[in-house]
Amino acid sequence: MSTIENTSRRRVRDYERDRHASDKRGRRKINFSLLSIGKGIDIPFVLLILVLLTIGITMMFSASYPVAYYEIGDSYYYLKRQLLFALVGLAIMFGISFLDYHYYHRFAAIILGLSYFALLLVLVLPSQEGGVHRWIGFGAFGIQASEISKFAIILFLAHWGSRYYDRMDTFKFGILPGAAVFLSTALLLLFEPHYSCIVIIGILTVIMLYVSGIKVKWLAIGAAILAVLILLLWVTGMLTYAMERMDGWGQALNEDLDRDMWNSTWQTRNSLYAIGSGGLFGLGLGQSRQKYLYLPEPQNDFIFAIVCEELGLVGAVIILLIFALLVWRGVIIALRARDRFGKLLGIGLICHIGLQVILNILVITDWLPNTGISLPFFSYGGSSLLTLMFEMGVILSISRSSNIEKS
Repeated sequence: MSTIENTSRRRVRDYERDRHASDKRGRRKINFSLLSIGKGIDIPFVLLILVLLTIGITMMFSASYPVAYYEIGDSYYYLKRQLLFALVGLAIMFGISFLDYHYYHRFAAIILGLSYFALLLVLVLPSQEGGVHRWIGFGAFGIQASEISKFAIILFLAHWGSRYYDRMDTFKFGILPGAAVFLSTALLLLFEPHYSCIVIIGILTVIMLYVSGIKVKWLAIGAAILAVLILLLWVTGMLTYAMERMDGWGQALNEDLDRDMWNSTWQTRNSLYAIGSGGLFGLGLGQSRQKYLYLPEPQNDFIFAIVCEELGLVGAVIILLIFALLVWRGVIIALRARDRFGKLLGIGLICHIGLQVILNILVITDWLPNTGISLPFFSYGGSSLLTLMFEMGVILSISRSSNIEKS
């Protein structure tokens, strides 16, 4: 009897020892994945971000120093501020990458509510130049409320689509929540006014609903209703600001323009001059002519025109290919997420980047009316850059989580 008991006790001790060793190995592996950049995050995605950020800051400085010198008296003004935003943005990106993205799942509705609050707040704050209400100021720094709205809509629709994925083909759970969120946000943006953001969140809403499993017929019906609403707004005169921005669209290079039309197409015309004069290989880094007070605000929405002038068609195509690689890698990360929420959130955030790149290129080439759409990683602005880096951090969080799960 004692022999049997001794054997049993020995087996229990061996089992406990092996389990304890296994648990220690497992803990070491998990901790290694959480703390190791090589295992924790997607290195190709990080490298693409760093490459675009480096090129973007370089081109932003090249485009901005004449304007900074003549208007501010400091050629390095925009460079110093953008470098500061970039460093803070990198810290935010890597910090957010350690935060489990499932926390956003829990607070999606609260974040959406905060975006509504920000959109309402800007309407009661003093207007900026041109009579628009877009910025919430914090001393020398300001943030655009619309930047919060873009992330909030992507997050909420990812949350909703993952929670009710099996019922997204119905009107109640599919089209109704998405339409309600989009229309309520668009209404507030209409009063700013900020039409380019309405276009962006509209397209992002369609993308999120589509990848969530909504029926295409509901998208078609929604598009028809939206067209009717736009027509009503145009008839009632609520689209006057948008119509003014469309004046001269497609006519920048016409020779028989009157004085008013010539002035309204000035920025687009000089953008096309910059693109055309760049030729195949460009005039050389820093050699742009249009940035010398011909092209207004060359460091902002029209910076890619300066890129084309200085780096030529070849340089511009290479940069667009890098953007394409970033979007492709982001999609890969999203598809590898361990749950549906991660997949939908990753797809939405990376589509936001790709969409803004496409729309920005269409604007500077006069394929779309001249509206304020920044080029990610290139256009000057702390608000947009910090928000962008935050979104990249969320995508890295998804990659970190999926890598841990595999290991």
